Amino acid sequence: MTDSIMSKAATMEIPINSNGDTGTLPEDDSLEQAAKLQWSLDEKVGSSRGTRDLQQVMVSGPNLNETSIVSGGYGGTAEGIIPTSSMKGSNMHHSSSSSSMTAEEATRGVAVEKLEYVRKWGLNTYKCTKQMISERFGRGSRTVDLELEAQIEVLRDTKRKYENVLRLARALTNHFYSMVQTQHALGDTFADLSQKSPELRDEFGYNAETQKLLCKNGETLLGAINFFVSSINTLVNKTMEDTLMTIKMYENARLEFDAYRSDLEELSLGPRDAVAMARIDTAQQQYQVHKEKYERLRSDVIIKLKFLDENKVKVMHKQLLLFHNAISAYFAGNQQQLEQTLMQFNIKLRPPGADKPSWLEEQ
Repeated sequence: MTDSIMSKAATMEIPINSNGDTGTLPEDDSLEQAAKLQWSLDEKVGSSRGTRDLQQVMVSGPNLNETSIVSGGYGGTAEGIIPTSSMKGSNMHHSSSSSSMTAEEATRGVAVEKLEYVRKWGLNTYKCTKQMISERFGRGSRTVDLELEAQIEVLRDTKRKYENVLRLARALTNHFYSMVQTQHALGDTFADLSQKSPELRDEFGYNAETQKLLCKNGETLLGAINFFVSSINTLVNKTMEDTLMTIKMYENARLEFDAYRSDLEELSLGPRDAVAMARIDTAQQQYQVHKEKYERLRSDVIIKLKFLDENKVKVMHKQLLLFHNAISAYFAGNQQQLEQTLMQFNIKLRPPGADKPSWLEEQ
């Protein structure tokens, strides 16, 4: 009805006279009346809608799960309504994004730490390589401890000589083992022939007994030589090698110390502005750290060299006495003295076939 009144008012004709001018007609208030009618109708519809909404709220009560935030006042359009469920979803999305950001920050921190480690390693390697090349070409200075370096050189020469003794002792062991096995086989052959040759029974029997005795004494001597080889091997490849590893660490620390010392000397000869002073302070700290490391390893090397020399003398005194007594007793044919030598040095011989596992172990 309201739409029909408004359309009627909008299409009302305006009278025009014969000259094309508007005529003097009485004032038409149809438009004003239509506007008043429309306003009264909207007021009634709005009041009835508000009454129904209020009644619905009073009857059903507020639904907390469907709570909405209305923009533009009560009774506004649905465009301004924000559901609470969307707020909950946004909070969950925010928490998940926060956790993902925390994981990304942790990963980024680990990556930065690795990059910093690589940077320090590369800088240290560059400085040490530069120092090494300078020393080889005679352009750079190096820290020298004449007494300690002389002791280190003596140790390296001693190790080379002891390695030669160890190589020869192992060769003697292998050859003597082959000889003992040959004597054992020869004794068995003589014993077999003494049974099958009645006319030479006594001669074959004497030789079989002699070879068996030599084989027994040879096994006793092999026990003494194996103990000698084992002790020399421990001295050379464990005790001396451990000391040489400490010496290698000491030499690396000496190279790093000289590299940072040279770097500090170069910076001290340069300008003294704010940036240069900061670099000098950093270089001074690095120099102090590597100096303490160098002095600590130098002290460790001195102590280990001292203990190594004492241990070497003690071990070699015992092993050389064992080797001499065992060899002398064997070639003198003195079985009793050979056995006493092994008892003196607490050497226990393994019975034949002791290295092989038993049939229970094989099962």
